[in-house]
Amino acid sequence: MDPSFKTQIGRTSLRVARLGLGCAPLAGLFTDVPEDQALATVRRALALGMNLFDTAPLYGYGKSEMRVGMALAGIEPASRVLATKVGRLLQPVDASAQGKDSAWDSPAPFRPVFDFSYDGIMRSFEESKKRLKVDRVDILHIHDPDDHYEQAIEEAYPALDKLRREGQIKAVSAGMNQAEMLARFARAGDFDCFLLAGRYTLIDHAGLEELLPLCVEKHISVIIGGTYNSGILATGARPGATFDYVDAPPAILDKVRKVQEVCDRHQVPLKAAALQFPLAHPAVAAVIPGARSMAEVEENFRLIGHPIPPDFWAELRAKKLIPDEAPVPQ
Repeated sequence: MDPSFKTQIGRTSLRVARLGLGCAPLAGLFTDVPEDQALATVRRALALGMNLFDTAPLYGYGKSEMRVGMALAGIEPASRVLATKVGRLLQPVDASAQGKDSAWDSPAPFRPVFDFSYDGIMRSFEESKKRLKVDRVDILHIHDPDDHYEQAIEEAYPALDKLRREGQIKAVSAGMNQAEMLARFARAGDFDCFLLAGRYTLIDHAGLEELLPLCVEKHISVIIGGTYNSGILATGARPGATFDYVDAPPAILDKVRKVQEVCDRHQVPLKAAALQFPLAHPAVAAVIPGARSMAEVEENFRLIGHPIPPDFWAELRAKKLIPDEAPVPQ
């Protein structure tokens, strides 16, 4: 599988490499990342042909956007596809009183507040452009509207549609950790793509039932985040392995152990299978695993091209570890 092969986003003019970069870890997700390391990570991804960079105001409370902006400064817009998100406004706080957040190590001195109002979306977009040091953004996601569907479709979506018509963004999207609401968005609006995190992976196939077939029908591209389900598909089923950012439950640990056994028999790295599996579905345009170093970017780049024999996928299917209807890489 060629990680730099480019595919179209919906019906837009955007074309993205099949392997992109999730930029949450660069903002200190769980563990801080030095600024020079973060910038080098983004630039190494770009040098390898990875042109899709996904960030958000939530990530480090603006820190990820600022670092991505610095790393891509001077890069021709045609050479990169920049995605960020709306739905949370950042309110300034006293840095000395902020303390360590449960998810972000050394975040910027802000706190995120949900806001899916029309005005809140427009304000968030303007603030993101300043942090990113750009005049336009390629893809804009409505971020985590799980408890705010009505306001998201009635106010946030019209704001994004206006930005698209004005040429300030090229693609309207929503990004979530669930598939069901994305399917509702697909039916209610004119979306170009979706970011689906953790719900179409080697061990979680929730997106396959309704969302992905619907996206094929409507020509909506899907970008897969959470490719490693927050860690367990990178580390394997070992003590402390995480699934959806918490300790993996026994059923998930057991399933991953069974997948690992098949991997071992066919000499296939677990991470290679995790990266390649989602890309076989015709709705999926790219995967965007996070990385916090050049070494992790290079590993992902190498593993997405790792040869995997057809017998490997056949055994996973025979053991009911992947659904019969799930496409597999050829």
